Amino acid sequence: MVIKTDELPAAAPADSAREHGSQAGGKGRPGAAELPSVMLLNGDCPESLKKEAAAAEPPRENGLDEAGPGDETTGQEVIVIQDTGFSVKILAPGIEPFSLQVSPQEMVQEIHQVLMDREDTCHRTCFSLHLDGNVLDHFSELRSVEGLQEGSVLRVVEEPYTVREARIHVRHVRDLLKSLDPSDAFNGVDCNSLSFLSVFTDGDLGASGPSDSGKRKKGLEMDPIDCTPPEYILPGSRERPLCPLQPQNRDWKPLQCLKVLTMSGWNPPPGNRKMHGDLMYLFVITAEDRQVSITASTRGFYLNQSTAYHFNPKPASPRFLSHSLVELLNQISPTFKKNFAVLQKKRVQRHPFERIATPFQVYSWTAPQAEHAMDCVRAEDAYTSRLGYEEHIPGQTRDWNEELQTTRELPRKNLPERLLRERAIFKVHSDFTAAATRGAMAVIDGNVMAINPSEETKMQMFIWNNIFFSLGFDVRDHYKDFGGDVAAYVAPTNDLNGVRTYNAVDVEGLYTLGTVVVDYRGYRVTAQSIIPGILERDQEQSVIYGSIDFGKTVVSHPRYLELLERTSRPLKILRHQVLNDRDEEVELCSSVECKGIIGNDGRHYILDLLRTFPPDLNFLPVPGEELPEECARAGFPRAHRHKLCCLRQELVDAFVEHRYLLFMKLAALQLMQQNASQLETPSSLENGGPSSLESKSEDPPGQEAGSEEEGSSASGLAKVKELAETIAADDGTDPRSREVIRNACKAVGSISSTAFDIRFNPDIFSPGVRFPESCQDEVRDQKQLLKDAAAFLLSCQIPGLVKDCMEHAVLPVDGATLAEVMRQRGINMRYLGKVLELVLRSPARHQLDHVFKIGIGELITRSAKHIFKTYLQGVELSGLSAAISHFLNCFLSSYPNPVAHLPADELVSKKRNKRRKNRPPGAADNTAWAVMTPQELWKNICQEAKNYFDFDLECETVDQAVETYGLQKITLLREISLKTGIQVLLKEYSFDSRHKPAFTEEDVLNIFPVVKHVNPKASDAFHFFQSGQAKVQQGFLKEGCELINEALNLFNNVYGAMHVETCACLRLLARLHYIMGDYAEALSNQQKAVLMSERVMGTEHPNTIQEYMHLALYCFASSQLSTALSLLYRARYLMLLVFGEDHPEMALLDNNIGLVLHGVMEYDLSLRFLENALAVSTKYHGPKALKVALSHHLVARVYESKAEFRSALQHEKEGYTIYKTQLGEDHEKTKESSEYLKCLTQQAVALQRTMNEIYRNGSSANIPPLKFTAPSMASVLEQLNVINGILFIPLSQKDLENLKAEVARRHQLQEASRNRDRAEEPMATEPAPAGAPGDLGSQPPAAKDPSPSVQG
Repeated sequence: MVIKTDELPAAAPADSAREHGSQAGGKGRPGAAELPSVMLLNGDCPESLKKEAAAAEPPRENGLDEAGPGDETTGQEVIVIQDTGFSVKILAPGIEPFSLQVSPQEMVQEIHQVLMDREDTCHRTCFSLHLDGNVLDHFSELRSVEGLQEGSVLRVVEEPYTVREARIHVRHVRDLLKSLDPSDAFNGVDCNSLSFLSVFTDGDLGASGPSDSGKRKKGLEMDPIDCTPPEYILPGSRERPLCPLQPQNRDWKPLQCLKVLTMSGWNPPPGNRKMHGDLMYLFVITAEDRQVSITASTRGFYLNQSTAYHFNPKPASPRFLSHSLVELLNQISPTFKKNFAVLQKKRVQRHPFERIATPFQVYSWTAPQAEHAMDCVRAEDAYTSRLGYEEHIPGQTRDWNEELQTTRELPRKNLPERLLRERAIFKVHSDFTAAATRGAMAVIDGNVMAINPSEETKMQMFIWNNIFFSLGFDVRDHYKDFGGDVAAYVAPTNDLNGVRTYNAVDVEGLYTLGTVVVDYRGYRVTAQSIIPGILERDQEQSVIYGSIDFGKTVVSHPRYLELLERTSRPLKILRHQVLNDRDEEVELCSSVECKGIIGNDGRHYILDLLRTFPPDLNFLPVPGEELPEECARAGFPRAHRHKLCCLRQELVDAFVEHRYLLFMKLAALQLMQQNASQLETPSSLENGGPSSLESKSEDPPGQEAGSEEEGSSASGLAKVKELAETIAADDGTDPRSREVIRNACKAVGSISSTAFDIRFNPDIFSPGVRFPESCQDEVRDQKQLLKDAAAFLLSCQIPGLVKDCMEHAVLPVDGATLAEVMRQRGINMRYLGKVLELVLRSPARHQLDHVFKIGIGELITRSAKHIFKTYLQGVELSGLSAAISHFLNCFLSSYPNPVAHLPADELVSKKRNKRRKNRPPGAADNTAWAVMTPQELWKNICQEAKNYFDFDLECETVDQAVETYGLQKITLLREISLKTGIQVLLKEYSFDSRHKPAFTEEDVLNIFPVVKHVNPKASDAFHFFQSGQAKVQQGFLKEGCELINEALNLFNNVYGAMHVETCACLRLLARLHYIMGDYAEALSNQQKAVLMSERVMGTEHPNTIQEYMHLALYCFASSQLSTALSLLYRARYLMLLVFGEDHPEMALLDNNIGLVLHGVMEYDLSLRFLENALAVSTKYHGPKALKVALSHHLVARVYESKAEFRSALQHEKEGYTIYKTQLGEDHEKTKESSEYLKCLTQQAVALQRTMNEIYRNGSSANIPPLKFTAPSMASVLEQLNVINGILFIPLSQKDLENLKAEVARRHQLQEASRNRDRAEEPMATEPAPAGAPGDLGSQPPAAKDPSPSVQG
């Protein structure tokens, strides 16, 4: 709802300021996008935009900030943002001077980064920059450097090495040598991830500039292009190959520069050599098989005379000392010189987005067979704990807690301060997540010593790199009353959700711990930053707020109450009293488990936030409590495995909003009754009001809305809003209206009687918590509220979700997108069975086929995941690949009795070792896993589905499941691998063979951690983004575009170059540029969006499929036809792999493919796709939908091009009938269709005449040649725009003004009714009947994305 309040007043003054600005994209200077580490403050945007930003900042600032800072701050802000860039000249040894564009906010070290990335200076790492003979400080900003201005000359001066610098240099050279090698991405290290876009575009997307695509345009129309799709993506094809998922990139066969580069065995240098300046020794085998030993000294690198067995540190000939290792290797190996140059050329040509590290690691669930090569850096990383010079930060290990908390304390009064703060918070969080993940893996792999080594494995705790690790087991019966180990497994994720929530509220003075939850090899590890001083004290002494024994002893603290009070409103938490063991009343403003500890640093920490949200009564049977009848009907309450089931925050918010609407309606109703009967006394109203309305409050909103007449209630609502505000402001108003508000408050369960305010007490129904007598009424109301919330989930949210799926307002494509859609509506995954039951009972069941199929797949793979978790805990490390492949065989292979290979086969040990007490958690030496059979596993899966999700699966084997529910084994393999972190070999698996199992142990390549962490947000950028979207929806494209450009800048500032939200921003920008006719800009932005989606979300994530489709459209518009086709084929292949054929989204894809093929005159192929799209549309939208009419028309056009007029007429008639019944005779669509019918009939008649002529006169007849026109590109493009929901409206300036006024008027009208009719809004995906302006940016598929997107 931000848009309505903030955006209108804010943007108005801004518009005039921005008129003069050029239409700028995010192109920036060449260096900016390639910076590997950080994006610059506004560094990535053209100057014009910076000036505009400055002009537009102040008013918006006041609009978006709650505090509304005064003019002093805004004045200063303008100065900060107005700094414009300038260029400096760089003089580096051995190359021509060149100039570099820099911005005053940059640090000197960012120029270092640019130089280390440039092709001609990339081999230098140890240098300083001099200006007029003075050394520039690494960490100073350029604007603080005296005398630095446009045209200044910076000299690159080589500095002497230290051991640290020498190591960094060798690392950097190794990175340059491996820069095209994808092995780091496949292995999931250093935030590398995969991207395949360049394989399909051959890098020719005009990324190098519009001139390039201009050259191509002329030649392309005529060139014959090969359009045959691979067999396996044709509609109806049964095979689903896996190999095309990761096509081999040509650049991956790396040019070999060296055979070996590694640390020498002679390290470290002996004392006397140290005093000669030797830092370390390297051993190299060149491509010509020459073995050399190299000394790294303070002055540089040279060859020495040592061999593998003989140490001789004297320089060898040629006596060449080079400051850079690359220059030395160039001297001694001609192959190195040649290949290294080619390699760097290729590296620099790649799109920066293919190389920049992502903020969080993305793992790939398949990988090709890779050669394992020697790699000195990786080897060194494995043996040193990598803490010594980690992240190049002085002071050895990082104090994570201090970093996390100090970034929170940074000032946030104005925009630049907030940007710096958010950027710092985001950076520390992503570093902490990476470190915590590494540590958790080390703990489970047994590489970390426990801090309590004498206890048994489950109880152990660990500290590594200043992070505290604990395992998800119930230590010391802490969770005995809550479900034991099961509760201990769930508690960390609940706690993480709590941390996420308190972080989002962001109250000054209240601190949470850095928290990351890692699932690895069947274990759950919680990683937390350490409160200073906590380890020296007993927990009893340090807890000054909350309870350490679930409510027996409870303490409180005024400062904590004050801090938590500030969070209670946004989090809807009620301040309440509980009794402790001495029957004293203690006041709390959170659940009892939430503990407050003041650290030695004086900060107020809260931890154990696992019950931030109220309990979910549907899964918490309480003796003597009845649930509302909706719940009882659905079979609730059901006992769950643990008692920590909470409602999601989204549900609490939705419930409160629902109650608010109800409150408004009740008040409006009473006001109307009062006005109608002035005589009636308020007292009778009071008795009649709530009781008659209570029953009504349980109806789903759909039934209430529209129960009163439209006009009167809308004005009533407005009155009530006013009323509520005035009553809150002062108590002097008319007592009757106060009465109205009081009754309404009482009816909806508000805690205040003068204003609407609903809050929950998270301790209700918590075992062991007691409330004082005086609060019994409050407790009773709270219990009722929780029951209502549980009923609301079942009666409103789940049916609402199913309805949205029916109307295609949301389009889940795989398990993850389905889970996302459920969570957005506050429905926990444990309700999946209920959702599926509702889908099955739905009247239009077949229109929900896709949801049902995804849901069943998700149910099966989640149940399998639960079983897999405990299965893995019993496997020792040496049997891991055998155990995982055995599990996958039992789960997916049709082979009836797979046999597990026990790890003892490979080697025979002489003596059986005695069982040790202290093995790392992953080292159980039992082989119970080996006896699992497919029958047993599937029986367990069905049982798990029944116990956990309350759903009856009707299958005993994988083949039955595939048969009954129409699933695909490859899809199940993808889902289970993503959920458990398995990585399998990229090859074709014969799942259905009954003669041999599908998986061997060689097919399991790796097992990755599955990581859950906090995602810090860029709030200002997000506000800009939303305002931009709102502008676009109102039809102000240019203003929208500018706001979104600004948002893109701010996102870059906070997140660096790669992030999910940046991706959404780029997609929208591309769409806007496309609508405004700037195809080159659209292509460039969309290409970035695709690359980013592949890198950050995964190469086959549904969002990536979406991005591929958009990119194909823009390629087609830019006349890159073959590229457009290969992108669409890729999207269809991914769709088949992730889901299969029968999905509403597939209809859109096939329409796109069919249209493009029609454009290149491949009529038969085109028909296959278009007719498939027609069939799918008819199934999912019903035979009478406008989408189906459009589909008929597209098919008719192809038949016309083939001169098969009878079929063409038949299809167009179908379409015409739909238009006529849906839109009426006079609608332009109906008229267009009837025109087209006439035209077809004439052509058919002409053809018939000609044929008759031939029959009559034989072959001698003189026939005029028939004119069959190939469709023009313009007409194909027009149809493509229509099906993708893009409408162009050619308008004059005056029309535009009128349109804007009209849109504004409509907008106001809609506002009044919008809240009420939200449930019944029609979809905006149909090609809008009258080209309604709202459709300018409408984007039917957008609702799928978790990220924000434009919806008309």
